Amino acid sequence: MNALKIAATGMAAQQMRVDVIAHNIANMSTTAYAPRTAEFADLLYIQKQTPGALSSQTGEIVPAGIQIGMGVRPTSVSMQISQGAVSPTGGDLDLAIEGRGYFEITMPAGDAAFTRDGHFNRNAEGLMVTSDGFALADNITVPNDARQIEISRDGEVTVFFDNATEGQVIGTISLTTFANEKGLQALGGNLFRPTDASGTPLTGQPGTDGVGFMRQRYLEDSGVDVVEEITELIEAQRGYELNSKVISAADEMYSTTTRMR
Repeated sequence: MNALKIAATGMAAQQMRVDVIAHNIANMSTTAYAPRTAEFADLLYIQKQTPGALSSQTGEIVPAGIQIGMGVRPTSVSMQISQGAVSPTGGDLDLAIEGRGYFEITMPAGDAAFTRDGHFNRNAEGLMVTSDGFALADNITVPNDARQIEISRDGEVTVFFDNATEGQVIGTISLTTFANEKGLQALGGNLFRPTDASGTPLTGQPGTDGVGFMRQRYLEDSGVDVVEEITELIEAQRGYELNSKVISAADEMYSTTTRMR
């Protein structure tokens, strides 16, 4: 009897599902967070009688056969790719992406990372950096004497100085897209790294070739739907409970067999 092993795989799957839900709920206020979804598949089957085989008793073709499943296994924890709501912040360097795209960030080791978190600041040199101090790859440096910063929907950065009627363009912020965003490797800190599964980073100007736009003084909200997550949590809890009951039932059946001996 394989019920103990099968139910154990079910309990492990539901435990993993609860872990993913807990992570989503914990990030319900994280800027531009994309919720994760745990996905599962059934395990291999014991083929006691293969469908389409000839019956040893009647010689006829067996229409269904006997296939005993061995439980469930996790296949992936994937991101839900969707546009989060945008909320006004009033910050000159706050940028929300409407549509596809990621900001490219230069890490301390020189490699590239990507994020949709557009909450930028200026460091001591005036360079636009993330909340953790990592520089924007476009190397936008805002002069210290600039009194106003304007960033257009297509990423053009213009600064205004005192006693000047016209602004000065100091650079353009680009966006990067991927063929398979779910294939990105999460690094934490709202950062991602490309992998072979995500495809080659494609950098382009906002608003062209399917790339999204930028919206200054706004930030993208977390995509977590709390009501949906609570519903998923209740389902996972019930699934865990039912699998534990299967283990209890299997244990009682083993005990019955032992007493018969």
